[in-house]
Amino acid sequence: MSKVEIYDTTLRDGCQGEGISFSRDDKLKILKCLDGFRVDYVEGGWPGSNPKDIDFFQAAKDVPLAHAKLVAFASTCRPGKAPEDDASLQALVKAETEVVTIFGKAWKLHVTEVFRTTIEENLRMIEESARFLHSEGREVIYDAEHFFDGYRDDPSYAMETLAAASRGGASRLVLCDTNGGMLPGAVGNIVSEIKARFPGIDLGIHTHNDSGLATANSLQAIERGAVHVQGTFNGFGERCGNADLSNIIPNLILKMGRELSITRKDLGQLTHVARYICAIANQTFPENLPYVGQMAFAHKGGVHVNSVLKQSATYEHVEPDLVGNSRRILISELSGKANLQHLAHAEGIDLEKNPQAAQQAVAEIKQLENEGYVFEGAEASSTLIILKHLGILPEFFELVRYRVAVEHRTTGGTFSEATVKIQVRGEEHLAVGEGVGPVDALDAALRSAIRQFYPELDHIVLNDYRVRIINAVAGTHARVCVFIETKDKEQDSTWGTVGAGENIIEASWSALKDSILYGLWRKAQPTGDGCLTERG
Repeated sequence: MSKVEIYDTTLRDGCQGEGISFSRDDKLKILKCLDGFRVDYVEGGWPGSNPKDIDFFQAAKDVPLAHAKLVAFASTCRPGKAPEDDASLQALVKAETEVVTIFGKAWKLHVTEVFRTTIEENLRMIEESARFLHSEGREVIYDAEHFFDGYRDDPSYAMETLAAASRGGASRLVLCDTNGGMLPGAVGNIVSEIKARFPGIDLGIHTHNDSGLATANSLQAIERGAVHVQGTFNGFGERCGNADLSNIIPNLILKMGRELSITRKDLGQLTHVARYICAIANQTFPENLPYVGQMAFAHKGGVHVNSVLKQSATYEHVEPDLVGNSRRILISELSGKANLQHLAHAEGIDLEKNPQAAQQAVAEIKQLENEGYVFEGAEASSTLIILKHLGILPEFFELVRYRVAVEHRTTGGTFSEATVKIQVRGEEHLAVGEGVGPVDALDAALRSAIRQFYPELDHIVLNDYRVRIINAVAGTHARVCVFIETKDKEQDSTWGTVGAGENIIEASWSALKDSILYGLWRKAQPTGDGCLTERG
């Protein structure tokens, strides 16, 4: 089996996705990342289309690449134009990349209705453009746009366009499912026919995801002889996006046993690369993505958890660490003892010696979930429930009462103030705090009341606050679920806590209290193995 080339077009085709725009520096960062991941080709953009891409290619000349080849992209020359007189092709030459990709029309509909030219002129444009660029010392990749639609319309003409590119010196002929409407069986059959027609040239595949089949179509094409696959990370791209390299690459290596420049060792960086590119794009990461999403190896049902902890292959098709991901055991009303035991083990808590406490903790979590609590992502609150039923939760402080006031003044501004009375070590302490809102004020007041006893609190800060409406039809009487994420600045770690109820302040207090209790408990754990045992 031939080695498969990976061609990334995140910086060009991916930019055509709604809401995605990379700056020049963004593109340079991603280029370096993809080079480090050993991607074979990185398509940087269309230098003749906008000043940003011209600037990028100029700046990229100073970026040393260890593996990847930077690619400049453009159309064939325009109807009636000689390639050497075409501004777009001249821009390709000026970009000074070793490799260039040009696209041309394989569907008569586009030739006659979009280019408004003859089918003969289209063949000239393809062949002469490829020949011109080849004569300039460039490796030429030809993208046959709308190839599959064109092939279904007129197979003979679609193949003529490929022949024209080949005569012009294109080293790879890439078959594009530009509309994303093909099915895998049809893609496979057509690729086999083209492979037989052009036995001495490397075929590539470029698919879009409008039917949800971009990955399947890409893999089918490779099964039938394609040795070059184009796509974007995280499936970025126009409309429904492009083929997603973050799942094509592991499927090729782990499932199909194909040789890539990206090794199994490199594959351990896959999750990082996908998330890094998404962060630079300023997009919310789709956590349900195969292989690289947080949900990809998340287990919630008690039966599933019990099985996967005994033998991971029961509910995982690959080991998470192969792609740089990790297993997650979720806590919810579907949890069993196995879920809690996994969490306890991760926290260094010996839960197996007290099965009754485990059962009680499971029962309490199930009851609280029925009342509107959501423990997924709020493992810190679950840990506190375990500690409580084991009888080893330290009493760092006890609430006596709190009061919150929000005042709006006609002179301008809204002010929030909270008063908290806390009992610590048998003594009551009253403190007042102000904040931008009632929860911020409560947090300030609580910290003020107990800081003298727990100075380590200064390293524990609120990182995020979210509210979810549970039963919206109840209107102002609806129950709410509050989630708080807290960060330990000293240890650079985060945890989540949850509260729920009809009163948003009470729900917020519950999550806030848990966030501080858990943080203090973590700080109080001994160094070493950190394993706790039940104490009377």
